[in-house]
Amino acid sequence: MKGTKRICLLLLATSMMSSAVQSADYRTEMRNFVRAISRDARAQHPGFIVMPQNGAQLATVNGSASGEPVNSYLDAIDGIGQEDLFYGYEGDDKATPGSVRRLNIGLLDVFKKAGRSVWVIDYCHTKRKVDTSIRENTLRGYIPFPAPERELNTIPKYPPGPVHANRRDVVGLADASNFLYLINPDRYKTKKAFIEAIARTDYDAVIIDAFFDDDLLANDDIARLRHKQNGGRRLVIAYMSIGEAEDYRFYWRKAWKTKRPSWLVKENPHWKGNYKVRYWDKAWQSIIYGGKDSYLQKIIDAGFDGVYLDIIDAFEYFEKAEPAPFMPTLLRVE
Repeated sequence: MKGTKRICLLLLATSMMSSAVQSADYRTEMRNFVRAISRDARAQHPGFIVMPQNGAQLATVNGSASGEPVNSYLDAIDGIGQEDLFYGYEGDDKATPGSVRRLNIGLLDVFKKAGRSVWVIDYCHTKRKVDTSIRENTLRGYIPFPAPERELNTIPKYPPGPVHANRRDVVGLADASNFLYLINPDRYKTKKAFIEAIARTDYDAVIIDAFFDDDLLANDDIARLRHKQNGGRRLVIAYMSIGEAEDYRFYWRKAWKTKRPSWLVKENPHWKGNYKVRYWDKAWQSIIYGGKDSYLQKIIDAGFDGVYLDIIDAFEYFEKAEPAPFMPTLLRVE
């Protein structure tokens, strides 16, 4: 009798687990993560900007342009950044294959139809290709940034200024006609030199790291960056990776090199010091948002206008590396 009862309980537990697994997957968990970050930020600042990079498949239930939009996800964000749309998918300054480009354009248009801004980062430096990137993105209503370096460590010399430069005050993504993506300040010897270089530009928005070396930028730094050289106001948005852990961040512990927490997976072979994470794990998420010492809170307290979330497409890694159904640490069904 006890054995029969044990079997029944096991079957019940298995059934419950199967039902839970069916209601959540890697994509759902990433959507939930982004939504939670958005809720936390906007509860403090209703106008705070939340913008994911890549992972455009999250816009629809089935990941295709014709799929049903996931409105709860679209409502949580203000726009999307997309890398390699026209150049960079197979290497810098190389044209992205037409099949990949068309697939991404279809998905990006889902965001556009939902009233979300679409920013595109093409990795190209040949003048003809830079011109093509600007023209093709502009025709589609996307905001282009042709990046001459994959490391995103320089202000482009061509074109000699922002595309569609203007003197308008920019208070939201919809107001921006151009942006600068400069998250690696290694070419600048001091924080002052870095800030002054950006301040001398007329970009409507800038995406930068929240830290210079190991120092968090201060409110005064953000206030200095918030004004274009021509006098207009611009947006200052902080980069934050949520799909990988970085061993040069404030939260990193040396012990993790030899004794990794369960949510820390493996090093990204293409970016030394970056580690895949099980982003649905509560311990990792608590590092990112929800506490006074969280990454997001530091960004908010520093006075940034928004956050730019990277490695949103981490779900692709787990779909390939760990394709079997998984049980999230904290299940939240959309």
